[in-house]
Amino acid sequence: MLLPDAIHPKDSIYYTGAIVLKILQSTDGTKIGDLYVELKKEHNLTFPVLLLTLDWLYLINAATINQKGEIVLCS
Repeated sequence: MLLPDAIHPKDSIYYTGAIVLKILQSTDGTKIGDLYVELKKEHNLTFPVLLLTLDWLYLINAATINQKGEIVLCS
């Protein structure tokens, strides 16, 4: 799933990670529900794929959760 071989690139975690990072760059922080609604509407993303993407972004130190429970970019 990270490196797609026989699937469309839009179904990869790299692609969805780039979309999430773009959204996070334009906000000071966003709730996971709001992020999911936006991604579902525009990119037809499923919740499990969003969770995998957020896990990956956290592991590579690109995104984290602040004290308010919002997803933010790491500085």
